[in-house]
Amino acid sequence: MRARSFVCLLIAASLWSLGANADAEEESPKRVPPDYDGRGGDPKEDGAGVWVGRVLLSPLYFTSEYIFRRPIGAMTKTVEHNDGFRKIYDFFIFGPDHKAGIVPIAFVEFGFVPSVGAYGFWNDAFFVPRNDVRVHLEMWPDDMWLAGSVRDRYRFDDHSSFEVRANGVHRPDQVFYGIGPETPQWHQSRYAINRFDARAGFESRFWRRSTVELDGGVRKVDTSSGEYGKDPSLEVEAATGAFPIPYGFARGYMGPYGRAAASIDTRRHNVNTGSGFRVESEAESGSDFQHGATTGWVRWGGAATVTIDLNDRGRNLSLSVATSFADPLGTNEVPFTELAMLGGDKWMRGYFPGRLMDRSAAVAQLRYDWPVAPWLDATIQTAVGNVYGEHLQGFDAKLLRVSAALGLSTATNVPLDFLVGIGTETFASGASVDSVRVTVGVPHSF
Repeated sequence: MRARSFVCLLIAASLWSLGANADAEEESPKRVPPDYDGRGGDPKEDGAGVWVGRVLLSPLYFTSEYIFRRPIGAMTKTVEHNDGFRKIYDFFIFGPDHKAGIVPIAFVEFGFVPSVGAYGFWNDAFFVPRNDVRVHLEMWPDDMWLAGSVRDRYRFDDHSSFEVRANGVHRPDQVFYGIGPETPQWHQSRYAINRFDARAGFESRFWRRSTVELDGGVRKVDTSSGEYGKDPSLEVEAATGAFPIPYGFARGYMGPYGRAAASIDTRRHNVNTGSGFRVESEAESGSDFQHGATTGWVRWGGAATVTIDLNDRGRNLSLSVATSFADPLGTNEVPFTELAMLGGDKWMRGYFPGRLMDRSAAVAQLRYDWPVAPWLDATIQTAVGNVYGEHLQGFDAKLLRVSAALGLSTATNVPLDFLVGIGTETFASGASVDSVRVTVGVPHSF
């Protein structure tokens, strides 16, 4: 009996203790959870400024999300599911260790003659290690559009190489609007160009992306009357008083040239992530022995770029400023095909190649690049600049133009680009859009 009474007493005491603890827990205040993630407590409601930013940037978001990322992501999954990438790769790339291949290419730029062709490569060519051969051919037979290049590069190591290259082009649809910062769009005319270039050069990378390039060769250029669509030829438009016939038209030139370029780049080699800056300079001297041994010119300039990787994953925001100049070395003028130019595949991409030309050029560019899918990057870029007289003579902020472009490009050995761009008149003329550029395919500058 005593043992049973003792057990009952222990059970009663335990039940009383649990009840007391429960009452104590209900009465005591709750502990404030620590700020483990460093976010500073519960999120606050978005203010008006946040919503203004969201509204202003919403076109960029919807463009990136619903025009680029999601459709391309769905297409990539489908191709990968059917092993499409391997099948395409094995079809065009062949030979031991896949060191050779032939890839069909094409390029369409609205307002110009399109082109189709092929790109061939052979690594360790002629069974020589580190010797690479590249052949690039394009044409459009109906309009006598023909271009090609052959180059043989020997790599001494991972940093230095020597290259021999020959390339030529004949096309009838080059644009010309006049020379100077205020040339109007409605003076668009056409000229034909025959250009042949043979050169040898040395390139060395000495720190990260920093490089030194030295090359020289012989160049021959001839220009004549051109055509495309309803546009008049250059000399016909000049006869209306739109502009004087530029120096070098229907005259041609041939002679040796030399080029030197150097850059200091703090970003790592062969990666697209990380912040840094780049400073580059370039100078090229040309000559016209066809019309006199003392006839020549020099083109020179430089650029500086600051790049910020927003999340160390290749979302790069960059700001660049660049200038270029063309100066005669003798008593003759600089041929118009050797002047400083804006438009095309490098600066102010919303304009046609050669849209703006004069003795000098200045441009500032803000650019954002980001990965969209495997091997595919997108870009948005806006530039402000124009061409001017000798050494930026006549520079005036009112004469600046704006170029904007949105595009996609593949991060592969044979790039595939898609670009939509616009260009404006000068600020003095209202800065209204007067140029639209759309391209798709393997770019000619490749």
